[in-house]
Amino acid sequence: MTTRLLCRWTRLFPRCPQAATASAPLQTCTVHQTEPMCQMSLSWIRPSARHLCQGSELARMEETTLPYEQTQLVRLVEKVSTPEEVLQLWAEHGGSASDAARCLVQLNLRVMEKGGEGILQDPRCESMLETVHAQVSSVWNGSLVGLLRALTMLGLPSDAPLLCSIQNEVLWRIRRLTYRHLAYLVDWVAFQQRQGLAEHKRLLTKTNQPQTYENEALTTALLKQLELRWTELCDSRTISILMGRASLFTPSLMDKLEDKALELAESFTAEDIRRVAFALASQNRRAVPLLRALSYHLNQKPSFELKTPLLLDITYVYGKLNFHQTHVLQRIAAELLPRLSELSSLDVTRCAKSLAFLKWLHLPMFEGFAQHYVSNSENYSTLQVCNLLISFAKLNFQLGKGEEFYQKVHKALEGSFQNLEPFLKTDVVWSLCVLNQANPYYISSVTKYDFQKKLTGGIVDRTESYRMKLLHISAFAQLEPLGITIESPTVLLPAPQGKVEVSTPLQSSLHTALQSLTNGQTQALRTAVKTIYGWTIDGELMVDSESKPIDLENLQAPHLPGGGGRDALPAGARRIAFVAWEFPNFCLRSKDLLGRFAMQKRHLQLAGFILVEVPYFEWLELKSDWQKVAYLKDKLGKAVAEDMAK
Repeated sequence: MTTRLLCRWTRLFPRCPQAATASAPLQTCTVHQTEPMCQMSLSWIRPSARHLCQGSELARMEETTLPYEQTQLVRLVEKVSTPEEVLQLWAEHGGSASDAARCLVQLNLRVMEKGGEGILQDPRCESMLETVHAQVSSVWNGSLVGLLRALTMLGLPSDAPLLCSIQNEVLWRIRRLTYRHLAYLVDWVAFQQRQGLAEHKRLLTKTNQPQTYENEALTTALLKQLELRWTELCDSRTISILMGRASLFTPSLMDKLEDKALELAESFTAEDIRRVAFALASQNRRAVPLLRALSYHLNQKPSFELKTPLLLDITYVYGKLNFHQTHVLQRIAAELLPRLSELSSLDVTRCAKSLAFLKWLHLPMFEGFAQHYVSNSENYSTLQVCNLLISFAKLNFQLGKGEEFYQKVHKALEGSFQNLEPFLKTDVVWSLCVLNQANPYYISSVTKYDFQKKLTGGIVDRTESYRMKLLHISAFAQLEPLGITIESPTVLLPAPQGKVEVSTPLQSSLHTALQSLTNGQTQALRTAVKTIYGWTIDGELMVDSESKPIDLENLQAPHLPGGGGRDALPAGARRIAFVAWEFPNFCLRSKDLLGRFAMQKRHLQLAGFILVEVPYFEWLELKSDWQKVAYLKDKLGKAVAEDMAK
């Protein structure tokens, strides 16, 4: 009992000069000493390699130290370039089960490169499989893990006796596998589950049975070991492999992997950064500290070769997670601009969509996207054209000379527009309205009653969002100069009942200041005005020729659902609309409005309002109430003066 306790304690005994001094007397083990004492003295002389404080050293040992001496067969097999050469070397030399496993792994690599149908039916391959099956317990850990994936990719059935035998052997040894072996095992589990899911979908209509996985016991034990031994994780390659399979893990393990990735981010290669970032995006995990670290190293290391797929993936990750890193985005734009002609239509639309999600308008990039479409329009699908339009509209990207671009867009939409999914069709027409390119054909197609019924049902917020878009489209038809007169479209979707609108701090502060501006005259001020155009006005005033507020309760108001009062506007009276622009209403690091709010500004002006804009970056500088009232008076005076000067 004492001997066993001391042996376990020595595994945790740190390597230090004191330990070496203490172990020196025990190195002179005489013949009179008993065997257990000699075994204990050997454990002091050769301390265990696995110390809690030496994780990095253990990782280096696992990577560099081979558990056995390579045979001549293995050395030869690693140099060949075709599957036939691998089979021929096995036929000539033969070998142990470990040699056969290494040959099968190399055979899989060569088949992936060169191809090889029916390779498992070759007698030489069958000989290797039989050798492994007969001596599976003697195969080394690394070869055993690699063999699982190799046999699966070669097409060995999941219920084959050899594969089941290897899985059982791995399950028995799982505590002795290194953490890197566990990571490769996770990779195989994910690969097999993808194959199983594809097979299940193929057979679903025939069998109509629930999906089952043959390796559930192994998967459960594997995930448990990963969670228990996560402190052993100490190299960037293993972290990137594991995070690439994040869908298999619990949230607690993902938190630990993120901590390890943050700790080792400095040693990541460009591919590791891409894999880890993509894993975060696939799980929708917005780990800001880790994303900042990855962005820093990606931007600061000149040794990184920034290939096009890497740049596009990083842009996608930023857009998916709404993570803004302007310096990295500028470098991505600088790297991609010379390569735009090399990009495919999918790459262009994917990048444009990601930048639109980030609200980042880089004019040279978007001009390049438009030119790419003009030059390669025949390669764009209808869906890609729609995505490009929606991206342009979100950022209010107005082409200076866009005649050729929009001619090709309208031509591309001619044959397939009516076949678009209803929500996508509405988005496209709304985007064309933002870009001032909609025509009566597009507008009438989405304002018909039969079409509007297709937008009902499902999530309430989504239905309300598309009801507002239809109102904006209707406003475009009523207010914008289309060149011809069309019947005013009607939006028939009902407004949601019982929904309470919550004002933002900026809007509440503006309402208070407007009440002070009108000296508390409630009949001279409307706040949070919902118009028939789908736009909300934060504050509405009516001023006379001397710019003094007047009673607007009984005056006609064609922008209101009820039409307002009966009295006509007095001579010289002007309608004033105060609109608060919040931080999310602008493009990233810019004072340019996004497309939605640029169209709101345009429509309110066309509806006869003098617009007084209150952007957040000006309002936040005002500290006192009198400053805010003075600011509004000054803005109002300037807006009226500009209108009189027209």
